[in-house]
Amino acid sequence: MATPTWKAIVSSHPVAKHRSKARNKQRSTSRRTQLVGLTAALAATAGTIGFTASMGEASTASTGLSPSQADALTAARVERRDLGSRDANRIDLSLEQMKAYQKRAANGALTKRRAVALSAAKAKAAQLAAAKAKAVAAAKAAAIAKEAALAKARAAAPKVVLPTTGYHLTARFNQAGGRWAHNHTGLDFAAAYGTPVRAVMAGEVIQAAFEGAYGRQVKVRHADGTVTSYSHMSEFDVSVGDSVTAGTQVGAIGMTGNTTGPHVHFEVLPDGENPVNPDPWLRKHGVTP
Repeated sequence: MATPTWKAIVSSHPVAKHRSKARNKQRSTSRRTQLVGLTAALAATAGTIGFTASMGEASTASTGLSPSQADALTAARVERRDLGSRDANRIDLSLEQMKAYQKRAANGALTKRRAVALSAAKAKAAQLAAAKAKAVAAAKAAAIAKEAALAKARAAAPKVVLPTTGYHLTARFNQAGGRWAHNHTGLDFAAAYGTPVRAVMAGEVIQAAFEGAYGRQVKVRHADGTVTSYSHMSEFDVSVGDSVTAGTQVGAIGMTGNTTGPHVHFEVLPDGENPVNPDPWLRKHGVTP
C-alpha cells in the first residue's frame, strides 16, 4: 500500500477542501463578470446594446455590472454616439465642401472657356477689321492712282484732233454745187468706208440720230458752247448724254443720206445753229485740215 503524499494529505483536509471550493467559486464569478463586462463593452462599441441610463438597478443586475461600470458604459456609449454624430457631420460637411469645390471648378472652367472664346472672337473681329481697312485703303489708293492716270492722260492728250484719218477733202465751206440746196456748209473728209470718225475735242453728245439728207448724224457740244456735227456715217458709237474727249470715236465713214461716196461731212456751229468755216476754226485750235 502506497504512502499518501503531503499534497494529498493537505488537500483531503476539510478546511483545505472548503478553501479550494471558495477559490474556484470566486474565480468562476470573476471570470463571469469579466466576460459580461467584455461582452457589454464590445456591444457598446458596435452600437448594438440597447442599454439606457434609466434602466438603473435592473439593467445593472441583468448585465452583472456594478453601478460604476454601468455609468462608465453609458458614458462610453454617449461619447461614441457623439463621436459618430460628429463624424457624420464631418462627412456631410466634407461632401458639401466637395460639391462646392466641384461647382467652383466647373464655373471656373466655364468662365475660362468663355474668356478663350471671347478672346478668339475679338481677335477674329480685329483681323477682319484690319483686312477691311486694308482693302479700303487699297481701293482708295487704286482710285487715286486711276484718277492721277486719267489726269495725266488728259494732260497728255491733244486738245483738238481732226475728225478722221487717211482722208482727202472733196468739198470745202461755202462751195457751190448742184448737190446742195445752198452753198456747202462744212468740210467733206472722204476716206475708206468704215474709217473711224472722231470727236474733234472734249464735250457731250447731244444728238445721235438719222437726219434726212445728212444721214446718220452725231452732234457734240463743247465747253465754250460750240457744237460740232458729223454726218453721213455708217454707224453710231456713242449715245446722247455720253461724255467724249478729243479723239473719241463717235461713228464710222459711211454713205447714208445725200452723198455720192463715203465721207464725213463736218460742221462747226459756234451758237449751235449757224455753221462757220471749219478750216480756220481748226487751225485756230492747232490742227490743219
